[in-house]
Amino acid sequence: MILAEARGYKGLQMDENNASVESWEEVILIYNSAMKEMVTRLEILNNEFQHTHSYNPIEHLKSRIKTPESIVKKLRRHGYESSIENMVNHVKDIAGVRVICSFTSDVYEIAQMIMNQSDIEVISVKDYIKNPKPSGYMSYHIIASVPVYLSDRKLDTKVEIQIRTVAMDFWASLEHKINYKFDGNVPEEIRTQLVDCAARIRDLDDRMLHLNEEVQQANSQ
Repeated sequence: MILAEARGYKGLQMDENNASVESWEEVILIYNSAMKEMVTRLEILNNEFQHTHSYNPIEHLKSRIKTPESIVKKLRRHGYESSIENMVNHVKDIAGVRVICSFTSDVYEIAQMIMNQSDIEVISVKDYIKNPKPSGYMSYHIIASVPVYLSDRKLDTKVEIQIRTVAMDFWASLEHKINYKFDGNVPEEIRTQLVDCAARIRDLDDRMLHLNEEVQQANSQ
């Protein structure tokens, strides 16, 4: 198991200054710090938006660190041995932050604000809202490198940021429970219903956004 192997691993390179990370505990400390850093930045951006526009684009935030079991499972699924080196190099969502918004316009607003942060490097972007997965899954994913400042060095650490509407999050939560219940082998009838629900959610989000825009326009007159 990766926890046992991690305790004895030496020499992991995580930053440009060749500073080593020598234990599982230190790796988790770093990823947890990167996750907290991202959450704090998002809270500040939300507060700034409230101050400037009298509106909060973020309904709420969720954050988590992947468990050792989940990390090992993902490594094995992609054919890698369980080591800290492989964990850091090949698992991009060890630290995760989920941003829940009211409207799809908020999703793209938040994504742009993240990308505008000068010391955050955007590694990859996947827009599953404009291009949903075949299952119907919708969300906006960013893998970003966030600076973590320790007492003696800076470590640029990957964080996955998922941005979605309340309705999309509700759908994704149900899909996760269904996949867990059926161990990934979901009956065709249920998969079909999930895809149909996703289409209804897209329509609902579009209609709610349009309604909100009409209200905002009426208030400005």
